[in-house]
Amino acid sequence: MNQLAQRIESRTPVNRDRAIDGLRALALLAVPTGHWLLGGFTLSSDGALHNASPLAAFGGLAPVSWILQMLGIFFLVGGYASVLSYRKHNGSTGAWLKGRLARLGRPVLGVTAVWAALLPLLHYGFGVPGDTLRTASTLVIQPLWFVGVYTVVTALTPLCVRAARRTGVWAAAPLLGSVAVVDFLRYGPYADAVPSWLSVLNILPGWLFAYQLGVSWGEGKLTRRHAWGLLIGGAALFAALLLAFGYPASMVGVPGEARTNSHPPSLLVLALAAAQSGAAILLRDRLGKLLRRPALWAPVVVVNLSAMTILCWHQTAMLAAAIPASYGGEVPGLVGAPDTVGWVLARLAWMPLFAGLLVLIGRYARGFESPWTRAGTARRAAAGLLAAGFAVFALGLA
Repeated sequence: MNQLAQRIESRTPVNRDRAIDGLRALALLAVPTGHWLLGGFTLSSDGALHNASPLAAFGGLAPVSWILQMLGIFFLVGGYASVLSYRKHNGSTGAWLKGRLARLGRPVLGVTAVWAALLPLLHYGFGVPGDTLRTASTLVIQPLWFVGVYTVVTALTPLCVRAARRTGVWAAAPLLGSVAVVDFLRYGPYADAVPSWLSVLNILPGWLFAYQLGVSWGEGKLTRRHAWGLLIGGAALFAALLLAFGYPASMVGVPGEARTNSHPPSLLVLALAAAQSGAAILLRDRLGKLLRRPALWAPVVVVNLSAMTILCWHQTAMLAAAIPASYGGEVPGLVGAPDTVGWVLARLAWMPLFAGLLVLIGRYARGFESPWTRAGTARRAAAGLLAAGFAVFALGLA
């Protein structure tokens, strides 16, 4: 391990911004950690798995979601990195976008195509109940919404750069205001007269907010003074929305709850993203110095190199443990209602197994992140058809 760390250290460019990579790795690891900790399964009488959450029984776990909901950091760092990449590109803007989007699309196409092939095999070959496969499909497709949104905001990078150069950090303010207006309409005194589809209007500005902050940061328009304003202002807004305006405490959806903060993002998500972004910018130098240590830097590099693999396959790793276990009945922390403290403790004990399975799966799945130079037109078309079929099956369950 020490030799690997030293080898990675020797290959790292001197001017590499380690703090940015460290923040990205932190945000990436929060995704599987959150899904593994806050997602569970109940077992029906026919042996099928169904989604459940400990948050339904333990409202006191909601603050955990404040820590694990780090997509604001991910979009912040994404905006910052996109600016640097955009500034360095030599070809056309279209060619730059094509390269960035291909890196996002290949792993998504890979995981959905593999699952499309697995569904009939698991059902007809191993007798996995149809409801279990529906649950699995929902979980696999769940984190992929992020890739779609991230694709759109990446495509908007040239516009974000232009806005940052003109108005600096204030370019993100209209996005915050837009979400606030929609939230007022859907939760305020006129909520009964507002159509339910209006909430969809929050999706793009809600996630573009932190990305725009990252673009402004990359353009040198976001100073430490601004960062303190984001941290203090975001924290104050977060507290006000929780205490005075009745926003749900959990940053993720809770079964049975009428309101959710995450799908689409509410103003509470943007308040948290602002506070997290301010803290990240203020801690950047300290984090960069810390990651000068090879033993700490090496894991950050590995996580960043496997970013899309982690995002696309972490739910599969949990399912790889839960589906076989379901044949033996309820297993504490793995299969069974997540409504006791014992379940929470048992789930923590299972998480190293999930991580190990993800590493094992990643050894083979990482190939989807690389350019598909050996895949001909026929194979790519087949993968596309399989992926489309899986998406129709999974989204048809929503």
